[in-house]
Amino acid sequence: MKANTLFNALEVFAQQGVDALETATPKRSGVAAGSWFYEITTNGNGCTISWLNSDKDDQGTPIVIMLQYGHGTGTGGYVQGRDFINPATKDVFDTIEDAVWKAVQSA
Repeated sequence: MKANTLFNALEVFAQQGVDALETATPKRSGVAAGSWFYEITTNGNGCTISWLNSDKDDQGTPIVIMLQYGHGTGTGGYVQGRDFINPATKDVFDTIEDAVWKAVQSA
């Protein structure tokens, strides 16, 4: 951990998450699917990968949040959400977990 060798792989893991989320995002126009990106932050306690999406509606609500959790329509209806984020990222988290475990075992 002190050598930061594990942290060097974060870019790869982060991009894997973007690719998985883009593939899993429901597509009408494809804008939401193509709007995924990541940020990696590092501090004294470790690193964080954040997957973000820049596609928003006119009120600033992220489209992928409405797709994930559902949303009301302008005419009083409701569109049921669909959990696509958690299944899409599961394999990425499993890959990260395996890499961390291997790094710990080899230290």
